[in-house]
Amino acid sequence: MMHLPLDLRWYQLIAGVIALVGIGLFARKLRRDDSKITSIDKAREQAEERLAGFIGRAGLVSGDGGAAVVAGNGTIAVLRRQGIRVDARRLVAPLSLSTSVEGVRIDTGESVLGSVTLFGVLEADVRRIEAIAQAGNVVDIRQFRAN
Repeated sequence: MMHLPLDLRWYQLIAGVIALVGIGLFARKLRRDDSKITSIDKAREQAEERLAGFIGRAGLVSGDGGAAVVAGNGTIAVLRRQGIRVDARRLVAPLSLSTSVEGVRIDTGESVLGSVTLFGVLEADVRRIEAIAQAGNVVDIRQFRAN
């Protein structure tokens, strides 16, 4: 019979390993839930953190929390959740869109990010975000006038 250190029985060792694996899986699930894009404010914050100089204005969030689109200062941020991290890319309007029953698919033109699907979102909503982004790079002369 094999002798285990510290007088452990074989079933105690197996129970310990199972407990460690269970705790690890639970921690991973919690981290995945934290990476969900749950609101427009969270999407805006994530886009501003990941893209240098990006200032978010308005946005759309996918119904499953896996993707978002944020209008910024002349550009559009496309966010996609991949596992426990969120990737972001800066695109310029017009976006390459295709519609389906599920929602709108945005082709980013990049092999890393690929296509991003916004579930429960209409094409008209994405076009509105494009218009907001394009209007965001217009300088308002009133902000430079002395009061």
